[in-house]
Amino acid sequence: MAANFQQEFAKIIVDGIAARNAEIASINEQIHSNPELAYEEHKAHDAFVSVLQSLGFAATPHAFGLETAFSCEVGSGGRLVVFNAEYDALPGIGHACGHNLIASASFASFLGVAAALRASGLPGRVRLLGTPAEEGGGGKLKMIESGAYKDAAACLMVHPGPGHKLPDPKIRGVSFVRMLANIKVRVYFTGRESHAAIAPWDGVNALDAVCLSYNAISMLRQQIHPYERIHGVFRSAGDRPNVTPANCCVEYYIRSETRTGAERLWQRVLKCFEGAALATGCEMRIEPLNSYADVRPSAVLCKAYVEAMPEGSVSYDEPRDFLAGSTDMGDVCYECPGFHGAFGIETKEGEANHTKGFAAAAGTAESFERALECGRGMALVGWKVLSDDAFAEEMKADWERDMKLAAEGK
Repeated sequence: MAANFQQEFAKIIVDGIAARNAEIASINEQIHSNPELAYEEHKAHDAFVSVLQSLGFAATPHAFGLETAFSCEVGSGGRLVVFNAEYDALPGIGHACGHNLIASASFASFLGVAAALRASGLPGRVRLLGTPAEEGGGGKLKMIESGAYKDAAACLMVHPGPGHKLPDPKIRGVSFVRMLANIKVRVYFTGRESHAAIAPWDGVNALDAVCLSYNAISMLRQQIHPYERIHGVFRSAGDRPNVTPANCCVEYYIRSETRTGAERLWQRVLKCFEGAALATGCEMRIEPLNSYADVRPSAVLCKAYVEAMPEGSVSYDEPRDFLAGSTDMGDVCYECPGFHGAFGIETKEGEANHTKGFAAAAGTAESFERALECGRGMALVGWKVLSDDAFAEEMKADWERDMKLAAEGK
């Protein structure tokens, strides 16, 4: 695609976003000021649908069988580019992962690409998805099952991270961000009650099984790779000291670089639970939760994003640990080429994601401007996917090669 063509539409994209700055800002403020938990994001959903419809878009509320998901699409024919808008918060600490900024950036990208499509008359479609329940609820997993990403050429979103971890003040973001696969389970131990003082010998102590498994897993951590993580909480551990606990529950996350690696690590963790049940005489039941695949970003999309952003402002892949953890965007990367870049907001030491300090930083005007900047960059990349056949073919071929590696556990 000729450079002057791309430059012409880059201006249309940037101007289209700027023209709707007030609407994007209102969404950002609405979401940050009204934190809602997974699958309870009714205010965020309604605000998004209302604003989109007021702008003349045919937004579909309660999309893909989820009460707090929405879909909005512009264009026809051609390739389809999807932008994800997350908006769920965390219990007790609000938007401590900055999902208001994710939603704002994706909204901006959608508006920019929609403006370019309308001005060009070219075939192509852009879709904005409201994706609930990323924080442990696996909203995108349910949307994948319902066809939200079917036939998508690419899916893009960007995530805020702690700016104090960026070593160079000129660098405001990282493009190629890998994140871990995450297997989530609840484990139930069942024993037998007894009076802990009168007849402790009659009891089978489920809390003993919990403690044994906890200690076994703690020892196992010495023998795992540096990038792997195992962490859990006690969901129930008995009610009274003088009653031998008969029903206890723990919840664990097991993370590794790939789906295959996480499954391999889970088999080792499972032995810790099985051994604890055997040693204490308890029964054991495993309840699988929604597990997330590893994020496998498209190198082609990531390089294009670096080029689309202000020169020198985005690193390709350093620092590698800027944004850790897991996300259901990983599963989307297995459906189509994906982009899950990260940008820094102003934080201090100890104010990384999932802290009150990060929640406060996510609500500043400066953070919103950073999100808008990322939205413009993603829009330029999304437009390139729709308008540049050679680029789209390169992206697809690269993704297909990576999916073969994923199938091999690499």
